[in-house]
Amino acid sequence: MNTAVINVKLNPDLKVQAQNVAQELGLSLSSLVNACLKQVVRARTVTLRAAEVPTDYMIKTLDKSKKDKREGKIISFKNNDEVLDYIDTLITNDKKSRKN
Repeated sequence: MNTAVINVKLNPDLKVQAQNVAQELGLSLSSLVNACLKQVVRARTVTLRAAEVPTDYMIKTLDKSKKDKREGKIISFKNNDEVLDYIDTLITNDKKSRKN
């Protein structure tokens, strides 16, 4: 198999971390890079992901949602028609309360 050499400048810590991940997967860093490049060529796209870290606002909102669910304040629907019927009822009730 013919091979080509690619020289890449990167942070030394990143290289060590990538080597450790590759080793955990049973691969060499070279094999891991090869696999990534093959995927880029095959898919003709690059997908990068960052670890999702929830904000304080998101954590508070999720906690409130969990509390509301425990307290039975959550309304569930079996299908879209039920949702639309519920919204129609809310609108009708709102119109009635405005007339009074």
